Amino acid sequence: MSDTPDPRRRHSAPVVDGVGKSASRAMLRAVGFSDEDFSKPQVGIASTWSMATPCNSHIHELAERARDGADAAGGKGVIFNIITISDGIANGTEGMRYSLVSREVIADSIETVAGCEGFDGLVAIGGCDKNMPGCLIGLARLNRPSVFVYGGTIRPGANRTDIVSVFEAMGAHGRGDIDRIELKQIEETAIPGPGSCGGMYTANTMASAIEALGMSLPGSSAQEAVSQAKRTDCEAAGAAVLELLERDIKPADIMTRQAFENTITVVIALGGSTNAVLHLIAMASAVNVPLSLADFTAIGCRVPVLADLRPSGRYMMSELVEIGGIQPLMKTLLEAGMLHGDCLTVTGRTLAENLVGVEPYPEGQQIVAPLDAPLKKESHLRILYGNLAPEGAVAKISGKEGTRFSGSARVFGSEEEAQARIDDGTVAAGDVVVIRYEGPKGGPGMREMLTPTSAIMGRGLGNSVAMITDGRFSGGSHGFVVGHVSPEAFDGGPLALVEDGDAITIDAEADTIELHVDEGELARRRAAWRQPEPRYTRGVLAKYARMVSSASTGAVTDLPKEP
Repeated sequence: MSDTPDPRRRHSAPVVDGVGKSASRAMLRAVGFSDEDFSKPQVGIASTWSMATPCNSHIHELAERARDGADAAGGKGVIFNIITISDGIANGTEGMRYSLVSREVIADSIETVAGCEGFDGLVAIGGCDKNMPGCLIGLARLNRPSVFVYGGTIRPGANRTDIVSVFEAMGAHGRGDIDRIELKQIEETAIPGPGSCGGMYTANTMASAIEALGMSLPGSSAQEAVSQAKRTDCEAAGAAVLELLERDIKPADIMTRQAFENTITVVIALGGSTNAVLHLIAMASAVNVPLSLADFTAIGCRVPVLADLRPSGRYMMSELVEIGGIQPLMKTLLEAGMLHGDCLTVTGRTLAENLVGVEPYPEGQQIVAPLDAPLKKESHLRILYGNLAPEGAVAKISGKEGTRFSGSARVFGSEEEAQARIDDGTVAAGDVVVIRYEGPKGGPGMREMLTPTSAIMGRGLGNSVAMITDGRFSGGSHGFVVGHVSPEAFDGGPLALVEDGDAITIDAEADTIELHVDEGELARRRAAWRQPEPRYTRGVLAKYARMVSSASTGAVTDLPKEP
């Protein structure tokens, strides 16, 4: 062991150096450390491998590749596991309450293991939706040289199907458009193997966002899960951490205000998920960068939607991979002055330097529109305010469903209640489905409403029914949907006061959401309202409900107490 202090080993040296750390070294020898390894920087490889979901079922091999990359570059890679859950499996069930909670558990786990073990740098590999923001929040809190690797997108199923195809087929079956045999055929062929859901749903949105942020190597967001490109990406990430350690480049140097502005710009251009709003605010909070709902509106006024990707568009992520991923899009945006080119990235170079030499998309491709002929001139992510959402709500309006909806409220106190009434035909054209007590505290956990939105689409009501909730929507949801309503109903927000038959108007041009009930009547309802009993009083969901912030501040659990 060297007597010369190594600045790259500022965290591992106190754990393994000196006679007084013989016990620590003895433990590490049992997991494969040699004498030489104790003088190397330690790189923790946070693996979200699990058989719980195809999004993560291949990640152990990727983690081994990242470890090999770190070792070859002169470090000592140490693989450790963190959890994952599956939104696709849990959607529509009580288990979905754990989905957003898992983001915090992942962040806490990375911080806990790395903080305890003394890793000098980290690679985090995530596949499913909450893995990615969870990993970034954990890396940001630690602020040690780090690289994030996306596990990669799934390949298309038969006839270009994916998980949303299955959910919508369930709705079509409920309407009688397809029989049980046809539904089973879609079920059996839509998910052909490992990888995250195949459209610009939340997983691919967040992977693209993190690459735009500068925390992944160029190209990491647009690779298939089962590919040589993804294996090479992991090896390169392991090696990149050693270079970051050498130069002492940390997440806080990369995750700046300007970098988050770049990220929002790219998410909008890609037509990304509403969940990006929640997650980016939470990720920025972890590095004390001010980011708010207002930033999505300000940037959205000048950034168009260019990518024709599912769920609202026609193409899948694997098809975007084939034409070059998001790098050509980022270069187009940079050349148009829409990105900050001087932002530092995990390559040690700036964003602009990374994009030198990137070729444009091939001639004739139909997936990404040119800047002068966008799919939508302004953002599809609309931040709405009004007497139903004084602190804001988030809508994803592609324009295909129109930009204004007025209808009569049909109110439900949970996702299950709403789903039952959609399935039995009670929900009809002209309804505004209100699903409340599904917020961060009231749910708890802000369940995604993919099952009811897919049922509505499957029943052919996508253009004639709107949905409002203090919960969330899946990146696979589409139609006239508004989520993240704040303050939430459990906290006495106006959503708690809506009654069946109330008139509601959603205007995605004026960015308003209004309940047409006079103030006197609302005051009467408010005086009569009582907060429901918490659904959980012990365990992780109860803990989360007590600690979590509003959706408008990212639904985070570690905000400092106000003085």
